[in-house]
Amino acid sequence: MGLHFGQAIFLLFAAVIAGTLNALAGGGSFVSFPALLFLRIPPVLANATNTVALWPGLGASTVAYLKRLNAPMRVLVPLLVTSVLGGWVGAVLLLRTPQHAFLRLVPWLLLAGTLLFAFGNSIRGLAGSTVVVDDLRFTTWRAIVLSSIAELLVAVYGGYFGAGIGFMTLGMLAIMGMRDIHAMGALRTLLAAAINAAAVVTFIVAKAVLWPHCAVMVAGSLAGGWFGAHYAQKADPRKVRVVVICIGVAMSAYFFVTVR
Repeated sequence: MGLHFGQAIFLLFAAVIAGTLNALAGGGSFVSFPALLFLRIPPVLANATNTVALWPGLGASTVAYLKRLNAPMRVLVPLLVTSVLGGWVGAVLLLRTPQHAFLRLVPWLLLAGTLLFAFGNSIRGLAGSTVVVDDLRFTTWRAIVLSSIAELLVAVYGGYFGAGIGFMTLGMLAIMGMRDIHAMGALRTLLAAAINAAAVVTFIVAKAVLWPHCAVMVAGSLAGGWFGAHYAQKADPRKVRVVVICIGVAMSAYFFVTVR
């Protein structure tokens, strides 16, 4: 599937916006995924291409966050294993979903992701009312098992679509008793990278990635990520969140109207 110059510019611009939003507040897929659909890319291929295109920026964020990671191995390993397994299962489910059936799911998935993005902090706040554990070394095995099961479900959704998984993961970590937002952000980013890494490998092996489109979007998302990281401290996070939520609502409404 070829890519014309005008389409390349359109995708580059969308990916720059997506990379910027991801660096500032998240929600970049609300721009980049619909951009591929607007070019009449089959929805399953569009989702796979979008996942691969945005993963380098997520990987870079993970490296930057490593110094904040303080989870012991007995907590980290089960969560990583379930993240990879769930990401793979979700990606396989996506590849086995007929294009037309997935297109019908798109507005619902976008709406679900938007609601998670909009109310994720409230959900995390409610979850945070549970017992606080300052040091994850004292996390009980029961909590680890329950969190791993929850992470498996999050990962399946993440491999299948992915928008809003960050807030799902934050809620799960809050239930574990974490309250250090920086440590939570580090673990959330690492788990999201693991989920998407499994999906990325699956999509590449299945040849479900449109590489001309993906290459343009990788360049755009990295440029946007650099821009967003550079100016993150100058932006009002509340205003950025409002913009992302408005984009998510608008994209959901558009596809509810147009998808038949």
